[in-house]
Amino acid sequence: MTLLKSSLLGSAAAFAAVGAAHAADLPVKKAVPIEYVRVCTAYGAGFFYIPGTDTCLRVSGRARFEGGYRTVYTRQAGTNAGDDAGYQARLRINLDARTQTAYGTLRAFVRLDAGSRTGYDRSGTQARIGQAYDATGVDQAGHAQQYVNVDKAFIQFAGLTAGRASSFFDFYAHDFEIAGATMGSDVSSTNLLAYTATIGDGLSATLSIEDPVFRRSPVFSPAAGTAPVSPVFVGYTNGAPSSYSVIGDIQRERLPDFVAALRVDQAWGSAQISAAAHELNTGNLTTAAPLPAASRVTAGIAHTKSVEGWAVQGGLKINTPFIAPGDALYLQSAYADGAQMYTGYCAFTGCYTQVNTLIQLQKIGQTFADATINPFTGQLQTSTSFSAVASYLHYWSPEWRSAIFGAYGEQDFTRSARTAQGLIFNAVNPNGANSFGSNGVGVPGTRFYQLSQALRDTYQFVAGGSLIWSPVRDLDIGVEALYMQVGVKSGRAIDLDKSPTAYANVAGINNGTFVPRTATQDSVSQVRLRVQRDF
Repeated sequence: MTLLKSSLLGSAAAFAAVGAAHAADLPVKKAVPIEYVRVCTAYGAGFFYIPGTDTCLRVSGRARFEGGYRTVYTRQAGTNAGDDAGYQARLRINLDARTQTAYGTLRAFVRLDAGSRTGYDRSGTQARIGQAYDATGVDQAGHAQQYVNVDKAFIQFAGLTAGRASSFFDFYAHDFEIAGATMGSDVSSTNLLAYTATIGDGLSATLSIEDPVFRRSPVFSPAAGTAPVSPVFVGYTNGAPSSYSVIGDIQRERLPDFVAALRVDQAWGSAQISAAAHELNTGNLTTAAPLPAASRVTAGIAHTKSVEGWAVQGGLKINTPFIAPGDALYLQSAYADGAQMYTGYCAFTGCYTQVNTLIQLQKIGQTFADATINPFTGQLQTSTSFSAVASYLHYWSPEWRSAIFGAYGEQDFTRSARTAQGLIFNAVNPNGANSFGSNGVGVPGTRFYQLSQALRDTYQFVAGGSLIWSPVRDLDIGVEALYMQVGVKSGRAIDLDKSPTAYANVAGINNGTFVPRTATQDSVSQVRLRVQRDF
C-alpha cells in the first residue's frame, strides 16, 4: 500500500514538472488596459469623455414636489370640478453630448420629463396634446394624471438647430415663476428646423420653421365636439337665407409656422424682437344635403381660403446687480391676429381648446378661438389678442430670493363676426331652441345674445410673488402666491355655476320667464409650495 501511494505521488509530480516546462514556452497574454473616465473641461463643469470617443457628455436632472391650495366656488352635482388642493411630483433627466469639430461644436441634447399629478394640478392642456394620461376611476377621473413628455431632443451644428426644442419666438417664458401663471408665449417643446447667425457683439438673428400643431387654437364651432363644424348659409328664398350646410373646422397641416427673431445678449442683459406667421387651414363644405331641404336656390359658397395669422413680440431683460447680485427685470409684450397662442393668453386657463373656464371655476368661459367662419361667405374672420408681462427677481442674500410678477391681456372678436354667428344660430335653432349649449351666441337683439358667453371680448390679469430659500447649492424650497381674474370687457355674462341650466332656457331668458344669474368676472387665488433638487 505504501509502495502504491509513493508511485502515484511520483507520477503526479512528474506530470506537473512536464506541464510547467511546456507552459514556460507559451506566450503570456497581457491584461486589457483599463480606460478610466476622463473629465472634460471644455464645456464647463459636469462633463466627461465617453470612453473611446472625443465626445463630452453631461448627465443632469431634477426631482420636484409641489403642493398647493386655491379657492374654488363650485360643487355642482354630476361634475368632477371643485378641487381645493393639488399635488404633483416630477422628474427630469438631461443628456448633453458635445464634440468639437472643424465647424465648431456639434451638440445633441435630450430631456425627458415625467410626473404624477392629482387634484387641481391636473393639466388639461397636456392631456389635449397627448402628453398626459388621465385616470378612469370614479374618484380619480379628472383628479389624477400621469404624464411623459419628450421635452427636448435636438441637434445643434454650425448655427443649425434641428429637432424638438423651445420656440425661437419665446423670450421670458415664465423664468421667475413657479406656477407659470402670467401670460406670454411659452411653448417649451415644439418640432423645428432653425438657423442662427451670430453677427457679433452679442447680436444674433434666427430664422425658424416650426410645427404649427403646438401653436394651434381651434376655429370656432358652435357645435364643438370631436368633429367640429360651422354652419353656413347655402340656400336662399326670395333673397333671404333659407337653408344651411356645414364646413369642417378641424385644421389641416400644410405650411409650417415661420418665425424670425433678432436678439442681443450683453453684460447689461438681453433684448429680443420676434415675429411669426401661422396658417389657419380648415376643411371643406360637406357633401350632405342642406337643411332644410325645401330651399330653392343654392348659394355658391366658395372654398374656405386659408389665412395667415401673425404675431409680434418684444422682450427686454435688464440685469440689476447694482441692487443685488443676480437681480433682474423682465418686460415683455406681444400682439397676435389669428394666432392667440403666440400671446399666451390661454397659458394659465388652458390651451388647445375652444373655450375654457378658469381652472374648474364655473362662472365664465373664455373663447380662445383663433377665428370664426362667416356663415354668409364661408371665409375666416380672425380674432386678435395681446399680452404684457413684467417680472422682477431680487436676491435678499445668496440663500434667499423673491420674485414679483404681473400680467394683463385681452382677446377680441369683431362685432361683425359675432353678429354673423348670431344670424346662423337663428337658422339652426328656431323658436328659442339651442342645440349649441354654452357655445350658442343667440339671436342679435335678444336678451340671450346679450348674456351668452360665446365670442365675448374678454380680459385677464394676474399678480403674484414668491419667496425661495436655497440652503445648499441646487436645492430650492419655495412658496408662491398669486391672484388671477378673468372677465368680459363689457356687459354681463351668464354665471355657469349659479345658473347651469341657463343655456337650455333660451326662450325663457328672451321672454323674461327665466332670469339667469350673471357675472362680470371670475377669479382665483392660489398658494403653492415647491421643493426642488437639481443635479
